[in-house]
Amino acid sequence: MTHHRVVHGYRRAFRMAGEGPALVLVHGIGDSSATWAELIPDLARTHTVIAPDLLGHGESDKPRADYSVAAYANGVRDLLTTLGVESATLVGHSLGGGVAMQFAYQFPERTERLVLVSAGGVGREVNPVLRLVSLPGAHLLLSALRLPGMRLQVGLAARLLRLLDTDLGQDAPELLTLVDALPDETSRNAFIRTLRAVVDWRGQVVTMLDRCYLTEGMPTMLLWGDRDSVVPVRHAHRALAAMPGARLEIFEGAGHFPFHTAPARFVALVEEFTAATAPAHWSREHWRALLRDGRPDSGTAPGLAAPHDLREASERSAT
Repeated sequence: MTHHRVVHGYRRAFRMAGEGPALVLVHGIGDSSATWAELIPDLARTHTVIAPDLLGHGESDKPRADYSVAAYANGVRDLLTTLGVESATLVGHSLGGGVAMQFAYQFPERTERLVLVSAGGVGREVNPVLRLVSLPGAHLLLSALRLPGMRLQVGLAARLLRLLDTDLGQDAPELLTLVDALPDETSRNAFIRTLRAVVDWRGQVVTMLDRCYLTEGMPTMLLWGDRDSVVPVRHAHRALAAMPGARLEIFEGAGHFPFHTAPARFVALVEEFTAATAPAHWSREHWRALLRDGRPDSGTAPGLAAPHDLREASERSAT
């Protein structure tokens, strides 16, 4: 069941179920809380599960507004505040992974753990289709997909990619669902504004690599499909090398939506992770020390090409 709260004059939709420690599920771009619907009942056995529709998505309002990653983190904080939730474990998928990481950066005292699922913000690479949609004229392209017969042709192409066993074919059904979730101009405008805040013609334009060291002491788990066609699985290894103490779980044969491909394993991992780890203990002194020391020289970190990645990270920031 979807609930609604008005925050700053805009209606925010969210799903909420269960009792126990708070678990916030943040969806990706063009998606909504519906992406978690089948998982929520199981997760709600041990948690208070809150799955918002980010502004501009799902049943939430779609104003002409700030759709940056930082603004989304603020929106999650404000919704949680209205619900009386002081701290939570954040589970973020794709764009939602970037939002979860940004939330932890902006509000570390309210972040207990991080679960990043096929998260954006680790490297510049991203599916060329998203780079294309970030260009001028994207409104016309998305509108054309709504023309009679176009959906059928795109669907046939997607099935062919799947029959050919391509990585994009693994994600095609979910990606087509995202297109179907943009029925009108207001929805398409919100989608494009969100996309352009994080992607341009060269790829992803924000990063969390430059501040991953701040997750020291915060339980963090990375979940990725090894056939992700949107955010390559090598980004998972790059994030693992940059995040002190992080844990990585690879879903073999899964694409960009591993929680759809193997929902039982996903739920089991999240439940085991939250049960086996203590919530992060934030202190002003520790945070100050981390910031003063800065990010360590990652040149010796296995799996991270430090000079290139950190130079690139310094050009892209989610602040």
